[in-house]
Amino acid sequence: MTATNSRKVALVTGAGSGIGRAVALGLLADGFTLVLAGRRPEPLHDLVESARASGGEALAVPTDVRDPASVDALFATVEEVYGRLDVIFNNAGVNTPAVPIDELAVDQWLNVINTNLTGVFLCSRGAFGLMRRQQPQGGRIINNGSISAHAPRPFSAPYTASKHAVLGLTKSLALDGREFNIACSQIDIGNALTELSVRMTKGVRQANGDIAVEPMVDVQHVADAVRYIAGLPLSANVLNMTVMATNMPFVGRG
Repeated sequence: MTATNSRKVALVTGAGSGIGRAVALGLLADGFTLVLAGRRPEPLHDLVESARASGGEALAVPTDVRDPASVDALFATVEEVYGRLDVIFNNAGVNTPAVPIDELAVDQWLNVINTNLTGVFLCSRGAFGLMRRQQPQGGRIINNGSISAHAPRPFSAPYTASKHAVLGLTKSLALDGREFNIACSQIDIGNALTELSVRMTKGVRQANGDIAVEPMVDVQHVADAVRYIAGLPLSANVLNMTVMATNMPFVGRG
């Protein structure tokens, strides 16, 4: 173990862009040392340089959350370099084209489940083990859920199934973590404006088949919500939080 700094350590998956990048920058601003995981090394290294330029500390660890060996290597690195982990934000996720389920390839289904669900399991498993072993014991796991953890969009079976499953995983971890001082939260995000969601500003299929433009929310509000949860003492927890554009069509009928 080569840990030399007393700042808390946070790990963000899918950190190279969008919500992950915004959350990483927010946690850096709050004084966390960051471990940045993602499949594309270039944006991770760009973020490391940004952190150093602002006086922060960050470590890029290219990782495929679908691969158990890759995730094991990630947590071995965290433990070797820093000796502990205080917060993980399980953010990495993918989607499929919006098509009827009979037009969906099995490989597309598996990619969503392996990334959005098994990836969260593998990273939570690694974080839970390290948080359980470390002294002082404990830490916080924050999962990126979705509005889709509660209600589907049309033609979104793989994504919706994965996010419903993450909700169950979050509740199980929140229960199982109690005796080890490990808290688990889920943040459900609705229409945060990122590179991946900008297409929604041109219209999204609704439950009645219409295409409608939906309001979006600045991704910074999502980052601020994660920062709030990450900053709580382990004696307090936000089990589930929804951050959404106020007028998006989630509650109600239509």
